[in-house]
Amino acid sequence: MVQIFSHLQDLRTRGKTALMPFITAGDPDLSATAELILALDQAGCDMLELGFPYSDPIADGPVIQAAYSRALHRGIRVQQIFDLIAGLRGKIKMPVVAMVSYSIIFRHGEEEFVKRVADAGFAGLIVPDLPIEEAEQLVELCRRADLGYCPLITPLTDAQRGALVAQRATGFVYFVSVVGITGERADFTKDLKERIAQFRDLAPEVPICLGFGISTREHVEVLSPLVDGIIIGSAIVRRIEANIGLGQPAIVNAVKEFVQSLR
Repeated sequence: MVQIFSHLQDLRTRGKTALMPFITAGDPDLSATAELILALDQAGCDMLELGFPYSDPIADGPVIQAAYSRALHRGIRVQQIFDLIAGLRGKIKMPVVAMVSYSIIFRHGEEEFVKRVADAGFAGLIVPDLPIEEAEQLVELCRRADLGYCPLITPLTDAQRGALVAQRATGFVYFVSVVGITGERADFTKDLKERIAQFRDLAPEVPICLGFGISTREHVEVLSPLVDGIIIGSAIVRRIEANIGLGQPAIVNAVKEFVQSLR
């Protein structure tokens, strides 16, 4: 089993749901990203999802789109992100998962990109715009590199496709909580619990991490018992944006305090 898979299974046996924040690499700059990663690790986060900025984000709402734009305007490059994570190796405990558009992977070549992801020290890969039916080669490359491949599933995914997603997930399944884009929400559909239970019955050993719209302690309390991990994105990125004018320490403190409040 790859690192993420076993990590989440271990947390499950201890009755703990993983807290997994999302931030954008290079937002507002690489130095702040490094400090945020260190702070999130110190705050007790169990994993981290790190977004690779892309000009045409997939399923991302305006908050994360703006973060990608800020990073791109500063000239962020893929190799800088690899160097950043490599430089943090040994300084953080939480596994880091790369969220990357397939367009970026395709441009570098699947084999080369997977090698660079693994060499940098990432533990897994999320590719939101690669259909699971077309991911077989990338999944196998990740398996060989001991990287967790983490496909997405939605409340509308049928059982046949869900089975294929479960079969190819070597890290966790990213369960999208709503139909739509990322962003904070007041509540969730009443059948979400049922949909998660249906997938759990389909693949009981595959870890499930739930994301999209989760933004409050109340959300975490209600949803944590249903899954193996909770992903918090827009609520964190919004706090980064709100504190940019106040400087890096303010950004780091705001994010760290928010994440600690979710525990």
